[in-house]
Amino acid sequence: MDKLEAIGSPSYTKRILRQYGLNMKKSLGQNFLMDQNILRNIVAAAELTQEKAALEIGPGIGALTEVLAQKAGKVVALEIDQRLLPILGQTLAPYPQAKVLHQDVLKADLHQLFREEFATWGKVSVVANLPYYITTPIIMKLLEAKLPLEHIVVMLQKEVAERMTAKPGSKNYGSLSIAIQYYCETELVATVPKTVFVPQPNVDSAVMKLTMRNAPAVEVSDVDLYFEVVQSSFAQRRKTIANNLAQRFFGKDNKEQLLAILESSGIEPSRRGETLTMEEFAGLTEQLKPFITSR
Repeated sequence: MDKLEAIGSPSYTKRILRQYGLNMKKSLGQNFLMDQNILRNIVAAAELTQEKAALEIGPGIGALTEVLAQKAGKVVALEIDQRLLPILGQTLAPYPQAKVLHQDVLKADLHQLFREEFATWGKVSVVANLPYYITTPIIMKLLEAKLPLEHIVVMLQKEVAERMTAKPGSKNYGSLSIAIQYYCETELVATVPKTVFVPQPNVDSAVMKLTMRNAPAVEVSDVDLYFEVVQSSFAQRRKTIANNLAQRFFGKDNKEQLLAILESSGIEPSRRGETLTMEEFAGLTEQLKPFITSR
């Protein structure tokens, strides 16, 4: 097989799949990308150089891995599907700077992985075509682990990308928007048609770039409580913030206490969670903290 042909080209991808008799596993959300322009755009967004390293999740047959290896000094790819390991051994043979590990990212000890693989590389970028059914758990694990990351550039479901990048007052803005934007600056890089995947997914896709902030977007004394307040405020989107927070923290008998806290925070009780900025949630959390933690 002529390796002058890109792994991610339609003809090369289809030949590899035929050669190995490989059927996609729906349970793993396998959709292989077959468009070199999109692959190059994904890698370009990560701003990689030979002095930088990349972590890939779910390399498939190595289409994105190949482009990463052409730009970065080191690439480590985590693949959960054992059937793909011999394929990756073949397709990535020309790229000694690319290393494949048989691991599930959601079960992996990421701190140990970074110590073993990236100790001398400084900040690392995660670049991946993620399985859509576990996109959010993977991204949140990466963010909450506080790894030395520079960028996270991922292909994901367009609807999820819109939620992650949404601003206050929009229909897509919610607890996921705040969780992502607390840690990162977000950018929707491109939308991607279904036709460039095999097999074709049932949803539209998008490439999203997350740039890690040097410090969280807002300062709070209790991060866990902050996110608990945020999630509670969106528990039922049609309800006001007063009703959602009363149901979660105060109950009917103590609602007057909550109304007084909202007033002192400068937040109208009739507002809904989707209208509050991250800064307003931060201020509200600090006002709520003495009453919640004392109970």
